Amino acid sequence: MTEAAHGTVGTSDTRLIVLRGNSASGKSSVAAGLREKFGRNLAIVAQDNLRRIVLRERDRPGGANIGLIDLTARYALDNGFHVVVEGILYADRYGAMLQDLVRAHQGVTRCYYLHVPFEETVLRHATKSDAEYLKHVTEDHLCDWYREMDLLPDAVETMIGAASTLDDTVRQIMRESGLDQMSSIDR
Repeated sequence: MTEAAHGTVGTSDTRLIVLRGNSASGKSSVAAGLREKFGRNLAIVAQDNLRRIVLRERDRPGGANIGLIDLTARYALDNGFHVVVEGILYADRYGAMLQDLVRAHQGVTRCYYLHVPFEETVLRHATKSDAEYLKHVTEDHLCDWYREMDLLPDAVETMIGAASTLDDTVRQIMRESGLDQMSSIDR
């Protein structure tokens, strides 16, 4: 663990939102919806971007992306950004880092688990617009990746079910995090 992981991060005015769930549960869409609704000054720290694009690393226990996600979120919070950390973020691999980040954050923190049953995951996956991705990620992959109710310990997450629409989910998170009462900063 880095030295920074032991100190405080952000300010009483920053907001940290953690969005977790299985593939095709809507995490990236919710993060984009939060940014669209809020405006500038909201950083999206996406597991897929840092792990697959920046590092081109497989999702394995102890992977370098775990620390990079942590450092990126902390850096943004310390620079006055509100932060959404989003990804599958398996509890056994990312849980300790997320718990340390949540404990260290001085402002309001809200954690959410988007729970979508496997059958719905398959249906949602089929609607993705990236044809190349659909060709390489099959139902068998989804089955291998799927973890039923992979919640963090200590009941820190609010579960949002598949029946919640994208707009309803964004509104709920905006309200519960207090982002709906804040103004964005044009940076």
